[in-house]
Order: sequence, then C-alpha cells, then structure tokens
Amino acid sequence: MEIRQWTELVAAAQAGDQRALDELIARYLPLVYNIVGRALDGHLDVDDVVQETMLRAVNGLDGLRDPDSFRSWLVAIAMRQVRDRSRAQHRSPVAMPDEERDRADPGADFVDLTILRLHLEGQRQEVAEATRWLDEDDRQLLSLWWLEIAGELTRRELATALELTSQHAAVRVQRLKAQLEAARSVVRALNTAPRCYELASLALEWDGRPSPLWRKRLARHTRACPECGGARPDLVPAERLLVGLALVPLPVGFAIAWQLLPGAATATAATAAAAHSGAGLAQTALQLLLKPAVAVTAGVTLAAGGAVVVYQASHGSGGALPRASAPAASHSGPAPSTAPTLGTATESPKPSASPSPSPSRSSLYGSVVDAADTAPAKDAEPGALPKRPETTLTSTGGNHAVMNFAGDTVTLKGRGYVLVRWQIVTTGGRVGSLVMPTWTGLRGKLFHVASGGGKRMDDVLSDGSSGLGSPATGFDTLPSGAQQMWQNEYYYVDGEVTLHQNEDGDADYNLNVMLSSWASANADVQTGPAQGVYRYGLVRDTGADDAPVPQYLTRAEPTDQSGVKQHAHVT
Repeated sequence: MEIRQWTELVAAAQAGDQRALDELIARYLPLVYNIVGRALDGHLDVDDVVQETMLRAVNGLDGLRDPDSFRSWLVAIAMRQVRDRSRAQHRSPVAMPDEERDRADPGADFVDLTILRLHLEGQRQEVAEATRWLDEDDRQLLSLWWLEIAGELTRRELATALELTSQHAAVRVQRLKAQLEAARSVVRALNTAPRCYELASLALEWDGRPSPLWRKRLARHTRACPECGGARPDLVPAERLLVGLALVPLPVGFAIAWQLLPGAATATAATAAAAHSGAGLAQTALQLLLKPAVAVTAGVTLAAGGAVVVYQASHGSGGALPRASAPAASHSGPAPSTAPTLGTATESPKPSASPSPSPSRSSLYGSVVDAADTAPAKDAEPGALPKRPETTLTSTGGNHAVMNFAGDTVTLKGRGYVLVRWQIVTTGGRVGSLVMPTWTGLRGKLFHVASGGGKRMDDVLSDGSSGLGSPATGFDTLPSGAQQMWQNEYYYVDGEVTLHQNEDGDADYNLNVMLSSWASANADVQTGPAQGVYRYGLVRDTGADDAPVPQYLTRAEPTDQSGVKQHAHVT
C-alpha cells in the first residue's frame, strides 16, 4: 500500500470514517499476523497477541499525531505485545509434562505454514527451516527483518519497533544473519543422507528439537568438516532469497472476505448487541475474526461502514492448516474465497499530456513496443495517467502472488489494474539470458499502462549494480529488441488473461503480481527523485484503444508458453 494512500486512509479513520477504519484493519491484519506469527513461531498465543495489537491500534488511533507514521506505530505496538507476552511467560511459566502441549497444532507451526503457503523449495526452504534454531530475541528480530527484505517494512520501521537506533539495529541484523547462516549449514548437514560419521555421533545426544544451544554445537562441526560442506560457498545469501516473498496468507481461522457493497446488510443480532455495548463495529469484527470459539460454525457476517466482513469458522481445532506433501504447481499463492473489489478513487486526473491517437488508428486495438525504449531523464516528470473504469478484478494468486519458478501462472479476470513487480535473482551460474514472462489466452483487452517511479531494472547504482545484477555476479540480458522492464510495471485488464513465469536454466527471476488500482499506479508513477528514489515513472497509456499492449502477448493458449513471439499481434 502506497504511503499516500495509507496516510489518507488513516486521516479519514481518525475523522470518524468507519469504512476507512475497516479498510485499515483489512489491509494491516495480514502484516501484523506475519510479524507475530513468526516472532512466536505459531504459538497458541498468536491469536491473542494479534487481536490485542489490532484493538490497541484501533482504540489509540485518535492519539496518533502523524498519519505518515501509522505503519511504524502499528508494528511497534505488535512488537511490544510480543515482548510483553514473552516477559509474562518467563515470570509465570506454565507447568506442563510436555512443553509441546504449549504449542499450537503442528499444522499451525509458522515455519511449516511459510513453506506450505509460499511454496518454498531448495535454499528458500532451508532458510525457513533454519529459523527454528534461533533464540527468542533473534526470532523477534527475524520477524521484522524478513519483512524488510521482502519489501513490506523499512529499516527505519524495524529500528523503531525494536526501540533501537539505526546503527544498533544494523549491528543486530548483522548478528542475526550470522546466526541464520550457521543454522542453515546445520539444516543442510542434518538433511544429508547419510550423515557424516562425526555429525551422526555428535547428534546421538540431541533430542531432535532445534535449539540455539544445539545450533552452536552442531555449527562448530559443520564449519570445520569438509564432508558437511565447511563454509558452503554455494549458499545464496538469505537476503537474496527472501526479496519479494509474499506475506504468509491468513490461515482459515483468520479468513476475511471484504466487499465494498453500497447499502450493506445489517449485522447479526449478536454482533449488533456487541456493537451497542460500546465495543464498536471494527472491534467486534476483530473479536469475531480472531476468536473462532465465539462464532457460530456456519460463519458470521458483520456489516461495518458499508463493508461486509465474512468470518469463516475453522475446520478442526485451532484453525490449523492441514499439512501437504507438495504444493500445487498451477500458481503461487492461495486462491481467494471471495474476489477482492477494487475501490474507486475520487481524485480526478488532470488532462493527459500524452498525444492523441491519430484517426487512422482509433479503431485498432493496441500498439506494441517491439524495441528497447529509451529511458526518460531521471527528473523528467511524467504526464497524467488516464483513468480507466474499475469494477472487480480477481486473481488466482490472491491479492499478492509470488511467481518463483518456471511454470507458475496467475490468471486475472475482470476489469481493473494489476502491478507486476520484478525481482531478479543473480547467483553464480544463474546469470545469463532471460526468458521473458508471457501473457496467453487473452479474452478481451490488456494494456501496458505505466511504469512505476523508482527505477528501471537496468539503472546502474553507485556501487555498479543494477536490477539485472552486479559486477561481481554478472548481468542478466534480455532478448534482442525486448522492452526494458521497470521494477514496477502496471497493466490494465478488461477481460481475462494468464501470466506465465518462464525462467529456464539461465537467469532466475521472481514476479510479484498484485491487484492494484488507478490511484496506486498514479501515485507510484508520480514518485520521483525528490522522494529519494532513482527516477520518476513513465505513463504509457494514451487513454484510448491504441494504448500499448505488453510484448509476448497472445490470444492463443500454446503448449510452450515460453515460445510466445515477442511481436504480439492481438488486434
């Protein structure tokens, strides 16, 4: 969510706009769940801590002086609740014959949830498993650092949440990375079959449960043992593996479906009674969402400020997700149970600075840039982005899908804007030529409307690196004539189309596919060097039917998606 958007939303909520308050809850509940879930590793108290965090934020919103600091403030509240829970546990430890009884159902283990729901494999899965070996303080830091690397938080927000200076936070992060790398070497060595003789002997006294003490003992062996890999030069740094990863979706017990419906239905009798008692609709919604025991098993519908919140009661105990032997290959991310509805921005754009289409082209659909276009000057302000109609756009990958591997797909259907965010992973032998993503099975129209402010992937930074690589690793190359992508690319869908990730044995890349809006795209495009980024964005949309369409687009559904021709013809 862009800074301008959440600032306006917070200000509206502070002014008493119930719809804005409801949207804040829906937007930031997944972020808080990921922070608390990872910090507490799926402990039974996760539900309580998340609920208490959100309720404190709702009740204290009027006292927030600077709406720009809302996310930082919310994250700090979450971390204080995590620390308070930890201190309470240490003061009054629960006496149980088996400490595992104090954990959530194994299916709710946050590491397992991360691997299952984000479809992690290989070294990404090793990173997730290695987090089990960290001590409590490092796990709390990890919950924030993971989201910083994934692009959900900033370093300043991380430091604020931990009540540290930026310098001290940097030292803590470096220590965490060292502990995590040691744990990764332990995970890899223990998963090797057969284990080396010395490691097997050392592990005879180990009870099989990851712990900081055993991480230290086993890591001393793995660092020195040639058979266990020593320093493991092939390990990709964790920060490269985590870049662009999505949030872990809310489990069934937290499921929310938000629909912006005019004249929403009235609340249930129980909900209405609770609201009249002073709890408020948003607070009541949280209590229903986070406490499955108080809701009827068939589900509860709450009308709050025009937003219908549907609570889906969990199946089985604790709302735990079932374990899966393998992730689905059809797409990265869960399919939403209810299609998200995109809000309609009230801001009217200024007249477009883009040239009007010629009469001879007005009846044609789309134009294609079949050559590498020249980047505008960094400080060249873009024209206005024409505003197209937005109704409902659905994605088989949910609100935010991450496409990590060749064969991952996301199908978009409806009318609205979508953001495709690029992340290149350049490591060792994975540098080389890019096999571009393709759009297939188009029914209707698809336009490439804008490139977001910040940078093109080939913009060279002060250290000589770019979004395509670095002098140390090498640089990835695009097919001849391919349009250079920007990190944030915006498209407008009016119909149905499927996006395919097509990496092969050369360059490795990830795509983040996020449902968006005209307001988000316009704000991103207008963000330029004055805000500390590399360049302004680029408006591509003419506002007419001859606006550009993506390269590698076809109405056909070929068996080999990577073979779609660069020169798309979809008129």
